[in-house]
This record gives sequence, C-alpha cells and structure tokens, in this order.
Amino acid sequence: MSDIVQTAPRPKIIIATRNFHKTAEIRAMIGAAADVFDVLAFPELPEIEETGRTFLENARLKAIGISREIDGWVLADDSGLEVDVLDGAPGVISSSYGGIEGDHARNCFYLIEKMQGHSQRSARFCCTMVLAKNGEEVAHFFGTVEGHLLDHMSGQGGFGYDPLFVPEGYSESFAELGDEVKNQLSHRARALAQVVIYLRSIGLLK
Repeated sequence: MSDIVQTAPRPKIIIATRNFHKTAEIRAMIGAAADVFDVLAFPELPEIEETGRTFLENARLKAIGISREIDGWVLADDSGLEVDVLDGAPGVISSSYGGIEGDHARNCFYLIEKMQGHSQRSARFCCTMVLAKNGEEVAHFFGTVEGHLLDHMSGQGGFGYDPLFVPEGYSESFAELGDEVKNQLSHRARALAQVVIYLRSIGLLK
C-alpha cells in the first residue's frame, strides 16, 4: 500500500478591494503560493470609506477595517497616478478624477484635457500595500514606476490610466505591453514583491 502524502493547505489572503481588476493582478502575481480572495466573496463585509490624504492612510483604513471583521491575513492596496506638472494630481483621487468613481475612460479623457498645452509629461504610478491581521497593521510596503503620459489613449489591455502611461524604458503604454510585462514592472508588482518576501520570511508562503 502506498503512503498518502498530506500537503498543508495553502494560506488564504483576503484583498481588501471590490476592484476585480486589482484582485486579478495580485492573484496572477502571487500565483499558486496562496488562495487569493477579495471582499466580493464576503458580501457581509462593510464598505470602508477612503478618507485618507495619502495612499498609506487609505491602505491602512482598508486593511485594518476589514481585518477587524474577518479572520486571517488581509492585504489592502491604495494606488494611483501622480503627474508632476499637475502637482501630483490625480493622486489619491485617481479612481474618481473625472467625476465618477471607477469610470476609467472618463478619468483618462479628463486627464488628457488637463494635460493639453503641457510639454512636461513625466508621471509615476504609486502603490502602497498594508498587511493586517486581527485589526492591527503588521507591515506596509511601497512600489513606484516612473514614466510619461501620452496625449491619447493607446492599447486595449489593462485598466485605469494604463492606455496613457508609458513606463520608463519602453515605447508602448501599459495597455499595449500586456499583463505579462506589466505584472513584472508595475508599481503594484514592485510593492507585492516585497509583500511576498515578507510572507516567506515569516513562513506563510513557500
């Protein structure tokens, strides 16, 4: 009779978001190391109002707020686009810059309008991730990617401002480069790489 090898269950990580694009990116980057869910899988969880003035403040609000309501590890991300000539706008209001929360096309068109007449087009995507458990912050992580803005939308992939943003060292927008490339060099990928290193250091991930 052959021995039955029992494998330990994969750890579960709850992403404190209802943005399925964001969840899909994080799940793809973590791979098979953990089971990744978001709050859409738990309809009883409350909506956390993002009242912070920085990405870190908002990520903390979401991570700590959700971890008070559910057992296990909670990871929250707050991210956005900072444009130098616009004094860092849209920043923390990136997802509602055009006036309607989550309307990506409207946000892009509004940004195109705001950038008219500006030759300085440097910008960066910024991401802050906060890991929490039992209502307390465990650690936080940062990631950025520098680049510049196009004067028109280009590409069908990605989401948010991806059709306008060309990362440093490339000539195509994130929306043209595709998920495989984006998930290696994006702001979210860089922050998440640090999360994975941390979770491995404490033995949660292999």
